[in-house]
Amino acid sequence: MDIALKTFLITGGGSGLGAATATLFRQAHAHIVIADVHETLGQQVADDIGATFVHTDVTSEESVKHAVEVALQRYGAIHGVVNCAGLGISSKVIGKQGPHALSQFQKVVEVNLIGTFNVMRLVTEGMLQSEADVEGRRGVLINTASIAAFDGQIGQAAYAASKGGIVGMTLPIARELAQYGIRVMSIAPGIFDTPMLGQLSDDVRRSLGSQVPFPKRLGQPQEFALLARHIVENDMMNGEVIRLDGAIRMAPR
Repeated sequence: MDIALKTFLITGGGSGLGAATATLFRQAHAHIVIADVHETLGQQVADDIGATFVHTDVTSEESVKHAVEVALQRYGAIHGVVNCAGLGISSKVIGKQGPHALSQFQKVVEVNLIGTFNVMRLVTEGMLQSEADVEGRRGVLINTASIAAFDGQIGQAAYAASKGGIVGMTLPIARELAQYGIRVMSIAPGIFDTPMLGQLSDDVRRSLGSQVPFPKRLGQPQEFALLARHIVENDMMNGEVIRLDGAIRMAPR
């Protein structure tokens, strides 16, 4: 599918992977709606690249419906989403302060997994308001999983569970939506240089980067964006999870 003049919702588009994807897609002449809970960041990116910003909580049905409606009203159709909104915590099942807080586990799963599904189902509804093209295509849903879904470390139970859920639902949803000409893909990034790692010292970040077999560095958000663009443009990419990790396999801790 040609990305130019197509409309994409980018969740978490105010920073990190989402901002890089929104920027690259705009450079390819796509219409972009940035959906982010962080209003200042999201609006700034939208202003910088010439996109539309909509304050959006991915866990809210009403909020996501509004974002989809804005896309449809402003651009006439919606052709896909790149789900980058997410959060992560580190907590052992049993730690010095007692058991893992259930509320923390629920929050991570709610945002990362349920939020992703919420966006997928509502964007799909919006996509079905337009006819397929001559090739039978309506568009593509791209989700962000993580290598933690496969190599989860100690303390990552909640995060790994949420990302494992994204991996698990990729194929069944791709099979279901094939009849409508909608593809579903997931990207599982390794250790990327995003705001999630921004709290770490330079020494720790260099240490993490050196664990990658090649290239020996942290992944760059632009590299995620390049893969997302390729997924959009390559119609045979469907129902799969792609590790984007420089061949790293995480140790237990």
